[in-house]
Amino acid sequence: MSDHPTDRVVLVTGAAGGMGAQHARTLAADGWSVVLADVADATPVVEQILADGGRASAVELDVTDPARWESVVAGVRTTYGALHGLVNNAGVSRRLRFMDTTHDVWRQVMAINLDGPFFGIQACAPLMRDSGGGSIVNISSIAGQIGYFSPSYSTSKWALRGLTKSAAGELAGWGIRVNSVHPGLVGTPLLSGSDGFVTSAVASIPFGRMGRPDEVTAVVAFLLGEGSSYMSGGELNVDGALVSNGTYHRILTEMEGDL
Repeated sequence: MSDHPTDRVVLVTGAAGGMGAQHARTLAADGWSVVLADVADATPVVEQILADGGRASAVELDVTDPARWESVVAGVRTTYGALHGLVNNAGVSRRLRFMDTTHDVWRQVMAINLDGPFFGIQACAPLMRDSGGGSIVNISSIAGQIGYFSPSYSTSKWALRGLTKSAAGELAGWGIRVNSVHPGLVGTPLLSGSDGFVTSAVASIPFGRMGRPDEVTAVVAFLLGEGSSYMSGGELNVDGALVSNGTYHRILTEMEGDL
């Protein structure tokens, strides 16, 4: 793969809005043919990409349905003849504390955030193998690296790290790389109505701000490109140094002048 492909095909889940749409637009501008998959209508994003001279198509996909995954991948094989990239971006967050998390919420979050990528990798890997290999990028979270308060979200993202590493080993022989991206606090619709949460969280971010969707997209594009050709089973944080330094950043800020 080159960093500016002209004949490469990538499938992005959760692409009708938010970070998924950002990933799709940027990859199309870089020359990828992008398949935008979502339970919502991704046609408006496709139309924008086409208007800008890119190549894209939209498909309806419930990532929790393995049969639908197989159907979508069969359609990609028929339409494009190949698949070189998969971005498992679709996800859901339920910021409920441990004892407030219902069984239904637990199952829903695990189904979308973990079952979805598992089904997607299983469905896409054979076509990627037949296409000469490729790259899979799983969108995890820093909540999968720390003791995040929401058990469903945190557990699904911790598990996605394990899934990434398992797939990286199994698929290496097919020329398929698998890595995970771990965004911190990023300004997307997932944070809508959470002003208090955001304000408090930013106080622990050494960069002093939320991340932008395009900053996550840049890392996704890197992992899909040739510049990361020897990277697999890895994790890249995009968090403004929150995980590595957030605790002491907040302590030092609150203690300023008392050291």
